[in-house]
Amino acid sequence: SIAKSGMKLDADKDRWDLLPIDATREVVKVLTYGARKYAPENWRCVEGWRDRYYAAALRHLTAWRAGERLDEASGLPRLAHAICSLIFCLELDTREGNDATRKNSGQ
Repeated sequence: SIAKSGMKLDADKDRWDLLPIDATREVVKVLTYGARKYAPENWRCVEGWRDRYYAAALRHLTAWRAGERLDEASGLPRLAHAICSLIFCLELDTREGNDATRKNSGQ
């Protein structure tokens, strides 16, 4: 017989459904713009990424705070540009941390 109610054991899994889709779409537009302007994944190779992405995020946040909603060059939201810079920092910092953890554990 066919069960009348299903079960899915996902209570301890990450809740991707909580990620706001409209804001995420704007971030993806900025990522696409950057991939076309530079190259896909180019952001991973930027020297001095900590200072440069920090500065870029602050430039976009400061411009947004001053009332400039859209970036002049791309026409995309300043906040999405800032989020991209912060995501780059988070990704690169996380990878560095994971690399350091692997080195310290002998992996």
